Amino acid sequence: MIEVSVNNAQKSFGFKKVLDGFDLEATTGERIALIGPNGCGKTTLFKIISGEEKLDQGMISIRKTATIGLLSQIPPKVSDEVTVRDILLNSFKEVFVLEKRLHSCEEQLASVSPENMNSLLATYGRLQEQFTNMGGYEIDEKVSKICNGFKISEEMLDRSFNTLSGGEKTIVNLASLIISSPDILLLDEPTNHLDIDTLEWFEQFLSNYRGTVIISSHDRYFLDKVATKTILIDRGRADVYHGNYSYYLEESDRRALAEFEEYKNQQKQIEAMKNAVKKLKEWGERGDNPRFFRRAACIERKLEKMEVLDRPESKKQLPLDFEIDGRSGKDVLVVENLGIIVGDKVILDGADLYLKYGEKVCLMGKNGAGKSTFVKSVLTGENICQGEIKIGSNVKIGYIPQEIIFEDENATILETARKSYNGTETHLRSSLAKFLFYGENVFKRVGKLSGGEKVRLKLFGLIQQKANLLILDEPTNHIDIDTKEILEEALEEYQGTLFFISHDRYFINKLARRVVNIEDEKFHQYLGNYDYFKEQKVRKLVQSQGKKR
Repeated sequence: MIEVSVNNAQKSFGFKKVLDGFDLEATTGERIALIGPNGCGKTTLFKIISGEEKLDQGMISIRKTATIGLLSQIPPKVSDEVTVRDILLNSFKEVFVLEKRLHSCEEQLASVSPENMNSLLATYGRLQEQFTNMGGYEIDEKVSKICNGFKISEEMLDRSFNTLSGGEKTIVNLASLIISSPDILLLDEPTNHLDIDTLEWFEQFLSNYRGTVIISSHDRYFLDKVATKTILIDRGRADVYHGNYSYYLEESDRRALAEFEEYKNQQKQIEAMKNAVKKLKEWGERGDNPRFFRRAACIERKLEKMEVLDRPESKKQLPLDFEIDGRSGKDVLVVENLGIIVGDKVILDGADLYLKYGEKVCLMGKNGAGKSTFVKSVLTGENICQGEIKIGSNVKIGYIPQEIIFEDENATILETARKSYNGTETHLRSSLAKFLFYGENVFKRVGKLSGGEKVRLKLFGLIQQKANLLILDEPTNHIDIDTKEILEEALEEYQGTLFFISHDRYFINKLARRVVNIEDEKFHQYLGNYDYFKEQKVRKLVQSQGKKR
């Protein structure tokens, strides 16, 4: 059954056309991934489907009686008295009103006269049937299951919603949406702020969801696990791929090659026809024969009527080329018997770690395990209470923190970039343009940049350093899929040592040759990528459960 149908959608904001003949069809049970660069129209499409925005032209139809739930990236505004529990139970208001009527009916039954008993019992039966059909008896179990999945504690349930962090608000809103079980679920970046354990639970939940799910996400591993169809929004139109993200990658490469071959063949045909016209006219002039001119005119008419194919556009490219200025020694980082304490919290206790030249290692651990704290200790020596961290000989470190803050937030992009760039301003502006900072944009204050722009500017500065050890803390946060893939390719080619923190499982699989996981205040080594790490964790769990039996 078709739940959502969008036909020839047109939508502009000012002079910018976001949707330009966009089509979409979503059927019951489908899980659709919406992909495309930032600003291509994914959030706009969600607002159109949910009714928050109107189309300029085109048609949209939603199945009659279908309910729609939208996860927005901006939390709703509520009063300070509203608790997390209130937010989660908001969708059950009608059920709770019905429950009160049931309780009232039960009280009346205790003292009703015999002549009114049958009538009141019939009313009670109807209310009870309605309450059952609305899922009233399953509410507690449903809420408990969702809260456990999203790690929403009893203590958190009683907190004011307005006291939560941005990430906590997003998680609560997502949980509230899932609890309401809409027929059409619209998820705009739902994986932000979820740790890997919660992500994996959520993937399983969505895979069994009976309604229609449309997702916009930069988490490719998540899209691989969940999506049954992928739609690329390209220049305002929809390119449909009947599979998950990995299928899209393979199929889009195949289509791109086919389109380029078709374009080349047409160009050859056009060139041949133009040459034929030229020769026929020459022969007509030499022999004074009008028949040659008529044939030339016929070919020219065919050329005029031909629908000329545009040259297929290649993906945007950032010039990410991480060169090194001399290699380091064999031992890049040696950590022995390390203890780190922050306040009253023990982060590491007797931890050991060795990093060799040329390795690509991912540091993992649950939220709050101390990954970023450890990296800061490597860079500054802070918070160390025992053991030591040794940096190898000739090691030159390049670092991108999780939260990007520039030395002077009021400085312009041009001023910030000049600090790390050795060359003329003309060459600098040309280089910045390759990082998508064009024209007057270079005078934008760095404190006003978006998350993706900040990452691009940091990457620009990192390349200038020619460091032989890159330490990256969640480098794929805030950047779109195309930029992630460019970064992955550059880091795969990088000849130095790479040590990075990430929750991006696709990114980890691409780059990591070893995973170091913080467990029980120690570093535990896994000699492979994320999938290998996960496999070993499952094996350990099965073995421990076997021993308990």
